[in-house]
Amino acid sequence: MEPITRIHGRAYPLGLKNVDTDAIIPAEYLKTIKRTGLGRHAFEAIRSDPANLFDDPEYKGAPIVIAGDNFGCGSSREHAAWALLDLGVTTVIAPSFSDIFSGNAFKNGIVTVVLDQAAIDRLMEVAQEHPITVDLETMTVTSPLQDRFAFELDPFRRECLMQGLDEIALTLTSEAAISAYETKTRSLG
Repeated sequence: MEPITRIHGRAYPLGLKNVDTDAIIPAEYLKTIKRTGLGRHAFEAIRSDPANLFDDPEYKGAPIVIAGDNFGCGSSREHAAWALLDLGVTTVIAPSFSDIFSGNAFKNGIVTVVLDQAAIDRLMEVAQEHPITVDLETMTVTSPLQDRFAFELDPFRRECLMQGLDEIALTLTSEAAISAYETKTRSLG
């Protein structure tokens, strides 16, 4: 996982409420265990409309999605996080997230930012023409139009994201202690 301290760029102004994991990545693509290639199928139902924002050249490569309440609801598929990452999305801003999606997003290096609906409405407007910045050091979402919205993030998750530590990398930070314990345990047995 790559360290994340600041995400800057255009944002997909999705705004939809109750975007479930099946809308993020349809079930027919869950047979793979590869984390790559899913981005082309992300939001497939939305992308069936030729005028969709995910295929609009103006938003191409946008690292941020702005969504409505309850983003990531539905099944617990980790493929939803994989599809977002493969699409290039590293941050989702919404008023609320499904707990399971939020956990899967974190484990895969996606920042989930909770802001109130008024902030979401403003960012939806700003995203039409301007980039947005999410800064984990200052815990703010800003725009070049002087918008500044503070957000909270679990301190442990924030530190892991900023250091690029997934579960394996986090475990490896204690490798010396683990080895010492294993050596001690073997000598006792």
